[in-house]
Amino acid sequence: MIKLIVGTKGSGKTKAMIDMINDSVKTSKGNVVVVEKGMKLTYDITHKARLIDGEHYGISTYDELYSFISGVLAGDHDITDVYVDGTLKMGGKDYESLVHFLDRLSAVVEEENVNMLLTISCDESELPEGIHHVAEIVK
Repeated sequence: MIKLIVGTKGSGKTKAMIDMINDSVKTSKGNVVVVEKGMKLTYDITHKARLIDGEHYGISTYDELYSFISGVLAGDHDITDVYVDGTLKMGGKDYESLVHFLDRLSAVVEEENVNMLLTISCDESELPEGIHHVAEIVK
């Protein structure tokens, strides 16, 4: 199942995710991958996690983000955890497209047996009801 950290800007989503990333690296028996827009987390996460700048690869839609994550997973079968920071910055604020993206991604996550966590910068009440069928919102 895909997990989401949802909250408005400045609510501590990225800080919570950084702690989870650093904890995952300590316990994972494989590789931990972090995708973000820009390289803002360079000094916050351990060098043992693979940090990827989505901006460098021109990711600007949910289809591109889905394809990119699928490609990363296809290229490394030792990945145990994938974190995406700034999901709406990369894919846009079309929440129905976000639900479709998460639905497609959940099949890949299940098949590859990886843990997936994404940050979503908005108020939880803005998200469509269908999001709860494809992802779990964590606090």
